[in-house]
Amino acid sequence: MKYDWLVIGAGLYGATFARLMTDAGKKVLVLEKNDHVGGHCHSKPMNGIHVPTYGPHTFHTNNRQVWNFINKYGEFNQVKPKVLAHYRNKLYSLPFNMWTFNQLWGCKNPVEARQKIESQRLKTDSPKNFEEFALSIVGTEIYETFIKGYTTKQWGRPPKYLPVPIAKRIPLRFTFDDCYWSNAMWCGMPINGYTSLVENMLNGIEVRLNDNFSPDPHSLWGEGKAEKLVYTGSIDKFFNYKYGALEYRTLKFKTIEAEGDYQGVAQTNYTEEEVPFTRIVEHKHFYNNPDHYQKSFVTFEYPDTWDDNKEPYYPIIDDKNLELYKKYKEALPPNIIVGGRLGTYKYLDMDQTITNAIEDHKNLLNLSH
Repeated sequence: MKYDWLVIGAGLYGATFARLMTDAGKKVLVLEKNDHVGGHCHSKPMNGIHVPTYGPHTFHTNNRQVWNFINKYGEFNQVKPKVLAHYRNKLYSLPFNMWTFNQLWGCKNPVEARQKIESQRLKTDSPKNFEEFALSIVGTEIYETFIKGYTTKQWGRPPKYLPVPIAKRIPLRFTFDDCYWSNAMWCGMPINGYTSLVENMLNGIEVRLNDNFSPDPHSLWGEGKAEKLVYTGSIDKFFNYKYGALEYRTLKFKTIEAEGDYQGVAQTNYTEEEVPFTRIVEHKHFYNNPDHYQKSFVTFEYPDTWDDNKEPYYPIIDDKNLELYKKYKEALPPNIIVGGRLGTYKYLDMDQTITNAIEDHKNLLNLSH
């Protein structure tokens, strides 16, 4: 059979792209290396709670088109989970907000908080690394308490050796709003889990699981059974690392079952460097009426050094890796596109991933007319 598109990877980008091209009348085949669809947002139901395989993902967006699209395939609960920080046996509100400033310094209003931060802030208009950027935004005490240790664990190196772009995700607000995604117009978790949502998205599309695609002359692609290809894996792996390997960080997870409630909140970040895990996630708190569940499932998340035998999670976006990525991207034939976090080597949120798939689909259809 001849296909218009061969899509490698059944994560959010691959599933969205396959759905849109199929709806446009194109013949699409999806190949997935795992025994399940959903990519890194895959989850398993456990006693009525959807426990993610690769860490929690709260869907949040201000893009109406994306929200309307994804709601075709699964109902969302509109929960905006709370997050705490643990530092030396004390708990603090996240993201950094007036509750945090009150707990840390006793500040009662934004003027006091701004003055405190300003007195500690590094005065620079051109920070050279993550550490300098963070210090220029939040000052020394917030940096030392909440950022330095957590970031060192997460990335496997001190913040002064990390590039500035990684630090630009640091939120800072001067209100008593402690909802982590308060800036999102729409936010929630799919009631039946992400796996079910992606399965619905791929309904009627040919999907082959446990298929570890290889771009060689003897593969389906090499046999010319598809005109064009979408690749959502690591671009350096596509080329068999011929220019060298891009760098990533990976994660390890330990999930336990608990009676009742374990920590009373969806997520607690452990910001001390001495604590080996970065966060504890209690999954039932991502859903309505958490007290309804007699059992609770809790996941400890450990950052880890990546190698080719482990799952890549976070691209290390520095000048060296970006230059290498550019070299691989320029080597792609014109009938192959890349997408998703791994394919684009970007730290994308889920709504950004879907947006990119929608835009790529539109551009490709326009080019074909």
